Amino acid sequence: MSEKKEIATFAGGCFWCMVKPFDEQPGIEKVVSGYTGGHTENPTYEEVCSETTGHREAVQITFHPDVFPYEKLLELFWQQIDPTDAGGQFADRGSSYRAAIFYHNDKQKELAEASKQRLAESGIFKDPIVTDILKAEPFYEAEGYHQHFYKKNPAHYQRYRTGSGRAGFISEHWGAK
Repeated sequence: MSEKKEIATFAGGCFWCMVKPFDEQPGIEKVVSGYTGGHTENPTYEEVCSETTGHREAVQITFHPDVFPYEKLLELFWQQIDPTDAGGQFADRGSSYRAAIFYHNDKQKELAEASKQRLAESGIFKDPIVTDILKAEPFYEAEGYHQHFYKKNPAHYQRYRTGSGRAGFISEHWGAK
């Protein structure tokens, strides 16, 4: 594996459900749950949930682009969310759960916009694609109990992923991914 690493940041609703899909891919060095896009420094989970910080729950991914390119990360991201929902994701409602791609450079922005356009033109969704594409802002790591929740609490994670409607939505739109 090359030494070249990049960072990608995605908000896809509850960050518990956004770690595992990326964590299991080759070339992914780490996936960190956290908060970004707001105006409060070092917010807590409780503050973000209060909808007063402007932050969204997100994951920040350190990856090796020669093994798993950004384009593949984008494809995987789209397959984890409902890109037509501007009010949150699945059972989680509010601005802290709104989906977004946070780009770290012009190339990521260009690739994100192109992938959004391809998805819009694909016909997979009848409603408009409303996922934001935003310049990356400071990312604040979430509390330890949120990190790799799917590994620490597998039964709770699976109940949540299914009960929130995420698992069914993904299966319906993308197959059993």
